[in-house]
Amino acid sequence: MPILKRDDAEIYFEEFGSGYPLLLFAPGGMRSRMEMWHEPKDGPPRPWNDWTEELASRYRVVAMDQRNAGRSRGAILAHHGWQTYAADHLALMDHLGFKRFHTLGGCIGSSYCLKLCEIVPERVTAAVLQNPIGLHPEFRNYFPESFAAWAKEQLTARPALDATAVEEFGRNMWKGDFVFSVTRKFVQRCSVPCLVLPGDDTPHPAATGAELAMLLPNVEVIEKWKGPDHLDEQCEGVIAFLEKHTPAQGA
Repeated sequence: MPILKRDDAEIYFEEFGSGYPLLLFAPGGMRSRMEMWHEPKDGPPRPWNDWTEELASRYRVVAMDQRNAGRSRGAILAHHGWQTYAADHLALMDHLGFKRFHTLGGCIGSSYCLKLCEIVPERVTAAVLQNPIGLHPEFRNYFPESFAAWAKEQLTARPALDATAVEEFGRNMWKGDFVFSVTRKFVQRCSVPCLVLPGDDTPHPAATGAELAMLLPNVEVIEKWKGPDHLDEQCEGVIAFLEKHTPAQGA
């Protein structure tokens, strides 16, 4: 079982296909794990493509379970936040020997992508922001309340955790606004080419997608992408965008 062992975490990951590397961040909020890409055995199909399959013919897709989701486990400390996840992401790509790579993130994964664009823009060659999360003005407590439910699960399963540290971690994650991981000021100067697939519900507000499309300097948008009627269009648009920004061999 492929596990990246860090000082304070064990990160489960899988690789699909071959070619230029692409780091894939799954939907699921605090429970972001790679199985969220796959169509469930029971229940309605996902409104998005399974990128572990669709991109594997062109890219070396690296999918992962975020720390404390799926098969990954790690510490939860009071100073942890978005930068903690970014450190996991970069450690994984370093472990695999990838200096530069594309990213694609769904839901919370879009905010992971943007954090990497902020701290290592020289390594991220393109970012796809699918269904980006954001602060909905009418439901400002949505993410803190969702975090509280996740935190309760963690504290029940792991009694040794410090409840105060977990609470502080939650504040670090969700005390901001916009997309939580970065500011509007950063987005306005982001040098990484981005493709936005805007959302349309409470955790993925249409306003957030529209604002990203307006602020990002080097941006493309696919407005109609979600659901079975748009899966082909979604796939073709994402692949075309990534191909445009994939460095030439040896570059």
